[in-house]
This record gives sequence, structure tokens and C-alpha cells, in this order.
Amino acid sequence: MKKSIIYMLVLMSGVFAACEDMLEKEPIHQLNASTFFSSENDLKIYSYSFYEDNLPTANGVAKADGTSDYAAINSPSVFLSGDWSSIDQSGWGVGNWSALRNINYFLEYAPKTPVSEEVLNHYIGIARYWRAVFYLDKVQTFGAVPWYDKALNPDDPDLKKARDNREFVMDKVMEDITFAATHIRETKDTYSSLVNRFTALAMKSRICLYEGTYRKYHTELGLSDANTWLKEAASAAKELIESGQYGLYNTGNPESDYRALFVAEDLAGMPKIAREVILARNMNTESRVWHELTWNFNSPTNGSRWSLIKQFVDTYLMRDGSRFTDKPNYDEVEFYDEMKNRDYRLSQTIRTEGYFREDGTIAPPDFAVTLTGYHIKKWSLDDSWHDGQGQCTNNIPIIRYAEVLLNYAEGKAELGEFGPAEWNQTIRILRERAGVSGAEPQVADDYLQSVFFPGISDKYLLEIRRERGIELCFEGFRYQDLMRWKRGDLLASENMLWKGIYIPAKDVNYDLNGDGKPDVCIVDAKPSTTTSGVKYVILGTNIRLSEGDKGHLIWAWGVDRSWSDKKYLRPIPQTAITLNPNLLPQNEGWE
Repeated sequence: MKKSIIYMLVLMSGVFAACEDMLEKEPIHQLNASTFFSSENDLKIYSYSFYEDNLPTANGVAKADGTSDYAAINSPSVFLSGDWSSIDQSGWGVGNWSALRNINYFLEYAPKTPVSEEVLNHYIGIARYWRAVFYLDKVQTFGAVPWYDKALNPDDPDLKKARDNREFVMDKVMEDITFAATHIRETKDTYSSLVNRFTALAMKSRICLYEGTYRKYHTELGLSDANTWLKEAASAAKELIESGQYGLYNTGNPESDYRALFVAEDLAGMPKIAREVILARNMNTESRVWHELTWNFNSPTNGSRWSLIKQFVDTYLMRDGSRFTDKPNYDEVEFYDEMKNRDYRLSQTIRTEGYFREDGTIAPPDFAVTLTGYHIKKWSLDDSWHDGQGQCTNNIPIIRYAEVLLNYAEGKAELGEFGPAEWNQTIRILRERAGVSGAEPQVADDYLQSVFFPGISDKYLLEIRRERGIELCFEGFRYQDLMRWKRGDLLASENMLWKGIYIPAKDVNYDLNGDGKPDVCIVDAKPSTTTSGVKYVILGTNIRLSEGDKGHLIWAWGVDRSWSDKKYLRPIPQTAITLNPNLLPQNEGWE
């Protein structure tokens, strides 16, 4: 009760000055700061508010990759298909910036608490961790933004300050996350729900990898210090790896270990899974804290019908380590055969042969849901009761040890310091956990080069990017990966059609999972006589076959998804500019 009351007071005191009428009343400093900040327990209680303000939601993690190069959705983002007036203007408003004011208010008053330096630095570190996370998001979205390190009042002149440049803000982010990675305690909680020093190291590797690669590939910025950031990324990841405090979840069951991370419902009771999950959003039935991801990913109407596309599915290796795309006629293989002997993460990410719901019902890809035939199941619970209920309690990993391995690998590769030792420490163990040979590549993969990364010739870097896409699929990384690699053009329809499974002929029933029963039939019109259990996909305005009467399903083939380089940053919302003209000039191209 005390925690809830204090948290409400914290939120009430955390209204940020982006809209002046919201600030006509004096912020409620009367927690009262002079009496509230009196013990370590007060610092702890206040710090809980940072998680509620800043921890990503289940939807923010599991569905964020709907805007990416490897997913088809029922309706493209207006950011790609619309004009400025239709683009989501969120991310700058009062409610959003209030999270920052809440952090800065704490940083201002926490030092008055009569506690030891170690205790104070621990909680200051937590606050600065979340400020670094907050500003990373702002820079990723808008580029240059105002840096605030104090809680503003209604009459503060800094309410109308200009934007600080990207370099200045990111240097401040580096200071914050480095302080956090130095001073936060190492203690791990059994639910992986609280930030510790290792969490901060993992986040530092994420932040520094993002900024280092962004500066490297966005040469228009004219910044020459990309390697400084990349070295910090690799160093932070290496420190966490060498600590021995975390590791991959691997029970020797490659056909199930990967997916277990995303359907686990009690991390405290699963210490081996908690060893990989560095930070999670926890769900709890008793507290009615749950999400609706199973409903979203299995409902034809409740979600966006997220589906993987053929070009990305082709990047999953065979279990012997060979490339699927090296097989003769790989582009004309029917779904059932396409799935055979592939990286086990594929069958744990989408529905394939042998997938059953909890009641024993066999569940092939459902064309009432999937747009392409590659039906995502990674986040779904097997109990079909959840298909129509928003009450899932599987926990949501926010940071995993697997990401840290990938951050380390990519940072070292970008620095030109990646070789057999780094391969064995990172990519090999990720692949072997998934039942795939960990042997190094002999040459660069021409499929990855031609379809995704034509500017990359380093065989290691190509494989690291392959591995990152597969391992972190639908965990909310892909959009920002494309942004930092300067491959936003992959979001355009001209460069990446939403291509589905291969269909040899129309009007033929196909068995997708090898159970001897037909599952789908592609038709121009639904026949008068139908087969039980078959979903009829009717060709028309939004869906066609690539070769007319056969070929790959192509979803939204008539919808233009366009890209221009101005879209690497979002426009500053006009409402914010009206309140503060000093936010101009507008981001380039959005004037």
C-alpha cells in the first residue's frame, strides 16, 4: 500500500513542462521532499516508479518488429505509406517527458538522504540508467533533443531552450550509463525484474553499439569517432561475459530450449532461464498483470496478423550449417519440405510440422491469421484458451544474455577484431544451442549480400547480422538495427516484397505440416463445395501469386511502402514547435 501511494505521488509530481497549461499549478514537491528522502527504503520505493515509467510493455517488445524488413502486416505503417500529416506524432508530449522529470527530481533530492555513499550511488545509478535509456529513445527518434538534467518548474526559462546536438546528448548518455555500470549493486533478483550492475553493462553495450554503428554508416553526420563507441560496446559486453554471472539457457534440447525463454511464466521458479534473462517485464495472475500476445498472434481480427516473409526465412541455416539458399531450386520448395532439417529456432518461431496446442490438437499455419504462411508462434502460449483472452502471464524478456553475445560479436567485427576465438565465444554457442553446426563460414554469403547487405563483404559480419536477425526475431530490435546500419531502404516495397510460401498451383489442397490432412487452398473464388479443415485464400486486391497461377503469395502487392533518407529521424511534432519555436530548425526533409 505504501509503495502504491508513494508511486502515485511520484507520478503526480512528475509532470514535465512541454505544455504550459499543464504547469499552471506548482508541481507537488510536497511529498514532502525534505521528509520523504529520509532512508534507504524511501530511495528504493521511489526507484520503483522508474520501471513503470520506462520499462517497455509486452506489446512494445513483441510487436515492434511489425515495422521491419522481415515482417508482413495487414496494413503498412503510415510512416512508410502516408504523408507527414498522417504520421504518428507521439513521443514528444507531456506524458512522455514526465518520465524524465520524475528521474531528475529524484536526482536532485536523493543526495539529501542520510545514507552511505555506496547506498546513494546505487540508487543514483539506477536513476541515471533510466535517464540513459530515456534519452537513447529520444535520440533514436528525433536526433537532436534538449538535454535536461534538472526537474523544471513552470517559470523555468529552459522550458523554451533549443535542442542540443546529438553528440552532446549522447556524451551525456555515455556518462549516465557508465556511472550506472560502475555503481549499481551486482545483486540479482530471482525474477530478473530489477536493474543491477550487469543490466547496466548489457545496456551500455546496446547503447554504444547503436551509436557506434550509426556514426559509422551515417557518414553524412561527419563524425569520426565511431570506433570509440564500438570499443566501449565490446568492452561492456566482454566485462559481463567474463563475470560468469549469466549464460545461455541450454538443457541440451535444441528443439525447445529457445522458445522456452518466451513462454516461461515464473522466472523465480526457473533459475536456468533466469540465468539468461537479464531483465524482464514480469506478469502475475494474482495481481492481474498480464498481456494479450497469444490473442494477438492467433486472432484474425485482434492483431495485425504479423507474419514472417520468405526472404528472411531463407536466412535460417540447415542444421548441418549449410545454407538453405545454396540448395537447388530453394525458392520453389513447398512449405513442408522447406521446413525440414532447418535451424530449430525456425520451428520455435513459426508454426511448422509437429506443432500441437496444449489439448493435443495439431496446429498448422492458420491462414485466417497469417498473411504469408509463416505464422509466428514465438510468444504464444500453447493453451488455445488464450487465443481469445488478453490474460497471458508468460514473462517478457527485455535484455537477454544472447543479445550481449551478439553485441560483443558485432562490436569486435566492426572494429576488425573478430576471428575464430570470438566466433567460438559467441556465434558458435548460439547456433549449437539451436542444434546448428557451429562451424565458421568459409566465404561470404552471397544471398545475404544480394538481398540484405550489398555493402558488406566481411564473412563474419554477414553471419553476425544473420544471427542477430534470427536470435532476436520479434523482440523489438530490427527497426533500430536497420536505422543504425543505414538500411532503411529495406522497408520499401520495391526492395522487399511481402513474399510468402511457394504455391505450385491454384485450386489444389496443400498439406502444410505433413499430417496427411489438407490445410490451405489458393483460389480465385471460394468453391461451392469445400473440404473440411481447409482455409481458402482468395486472390484479389491485396494478395496474388507471383506468377499468376502459381508462385509465391505476395501480400499487399499494390500498396506502396516508400523510403527516403529523411525518415531516419521523425519530424518534431508541430504542437511542440508551437509551444517552443526554439526547437526549430525542423529535421531535414520534414520542413
